[in-house]
Amino acid sequence: MIEIDKEVVETDVLVVGGGIAGLMAAINAADQGARVIVAEKANTKRSGSGATGNDHFVCYIPSIHGPDMDPIVKEVRNSLVGGYHDNCMTVKFLEQSFDRVKDWERWGISMKPTGKWEFIGHAFPGRPRVFLKYEGANQKLVLTNQAKKRGVRIENHLPVIDVITNNGEVVGAIGLSIKDEVPVLKLIRAKAVVLATGTANRLYPSVSPGWMFNTAFCPSCTGGAQAIAFRAGAQLVNMEFPNKHAGPKYFARAGKATWIGVLNDTKGEPVGPFVTKPTKELGDITADVWNSVFTDMYKSGRGPTYMDCTGIAEKDLKYMMHGLEHEGNTAMLKYMEEEGIDVRKRRVEFAQYEPFLIGRGVEIDLNGETNIAGMYAAGDPVGNFRADIAGAATFGWIAGGSAAQRAKKVRQSGDIAGGPVVRERARFCSQLMAREEGPGWQEANLALQQIMNDYAGTAVRSETLLAAGLKYLRDLKKTALASLRAEDSHTLMRCLETIDLMQCGEVIFLTALERKETRALHVRSDYTFTNPLLQDKFITVRQEKGRIRIDWRDRK
Repeated sequence: MIEIDKEVVETDVLVVGGGIAGLMAAINAADQGARVIVAEKANTKRSGSGATGNDHFVCYIPSIHGPDMDPIVKEVRNSLVGGYHDNCMTVKFLEQSFDRVKDWERWGISMKPTGKWEFIGHAFPGRPRVFLKYEGANQKLVLTNQAKKRGVRIENHLPVIDVITNNGEVVGAIGLSIKDEVPVLKLIRAKAVVLATGTANRLYPSVSPGWMFNTAFCPSCTGGAQAIAFRAGAQLVNMEFPNKHAGPKYFARAGKATWIGVLNDTKGEPVGPFVTKPTKELGDITADVWNSVFTDMYKSGRGPTYMDCTGIAEKDLKYMMHGLEHEGNTAMLKYMEEEGIDVRKRRVEFAQYEPFLIGRGVEIDLNGETNIAGMYAAGDPVGNFRADIAGAATFGWIAGGSAAQRAKKVRQSGDIAGGPVVRERARFCSQLMAREEGPGWQEANLALQQIMNDYAGTAVRSETLLAAGLKYLRDLKKTALASLRAEDSHTLMRCLETIDLMQCGEVIFLTALERKETRALHVRSDYTFTNPLLQDKFITVRQEKGRIRIDWRDRK
């Protein structure tokens, strides 16, 4: 049997994931007087999709935007992040967003690098701009230090693999220590748990199939929060809608709004109606609005599509390169330097990347709490709100504060070591480690990607395809559970990630079957009509007494 550490660690608030949302949750919970532990799979100094930076932060600043917040609410709703929000979540986020901006500026993250609040990129001509330009290269280091200053206990290399509940309330969690070659299970007793594990990547083949870690977002963010929450009975929402990002073809890097250029076709003509010449104030929002532009152009025979920065001024080039550095694109910049690529002289081909889950997943209320008492969620795995870095920072703060207030009111639970969840996870991990032969996690993950791409992809979905794919996925999951083999703590972690991804995939199939219409990247060949009556209808899914329950609800 895998070793279970005899010491049960006790805390008031356990934060699962040390990305932007997790660290902000920890900081605020500690400020509220709670004992806080952050359990992080990697290292909080360089983990998650914000590991090496970001340069846009959605926010509302009254002195810039004016006293009426309604136009900014509308602008966020119409941006690339706002399509699946509950309206009340958008309002609460914007009300608190500037406070988080000021916190970051005070702590040492430069939120006005030009000396003023400057809104640049992701913008329509003649409309309010809501993406604040900032310098985020040091954001993880700064937030880690702020958490430590407050006495937050950071446990790196400790992914949480399940929460423990009792009578419908969270009482703790199971961590998997991967600090050494031999894994150890660690039990954590907590009065509240905040799930902040980031996006769900590696569900679909990347732009370079077979190279699973060539992705624009953190490849170790693998739907942990969605899977953990679902197993515990929490409600997921909007899982049927995939999301796709875009950027330089084959060099999967985010940051398309940082580029100062125009998206052009092979003849040099703009493919969108918004800009005809490069402008740093606006960027080219075409790819935000027309998400599939690169794929559509390719299919029509009019592709490829290029980011055309030729002829931009030297000062704009420096501004753009500086922004790409703070966006975390240092590897790409180094490659461009080594290869002598001058974007003022040659266009860069852009492409759409693989589907992934961001802003699709755990349903929360205005306090960041799920339908399971004591379970909170924040950041990219939340399904009824998304604002990327800004959303993670703001709702991470909200969830951490709410969790701390709950911790003041509830008693610490009793024994958590003897429950069925602990026994089952220990048994399963032991089986994986004890097998002398069997497939590794890579084979299982690649098989999952093939099924998701072929039967629940973004090109076409139908009842027959989805039903077949769901069967194949369940067969794959059954085989994986019975045969996967782990050699050490690292491969055990990867095996468990892959099982979580299969759980996410199963929910995607179920909700995609339920939504009988075509909407956004959910393309049903048997229901080609976008039904206006479903415009503000969300699909929720949860486990209830061992059975999966799917419901519809109105956007709030």
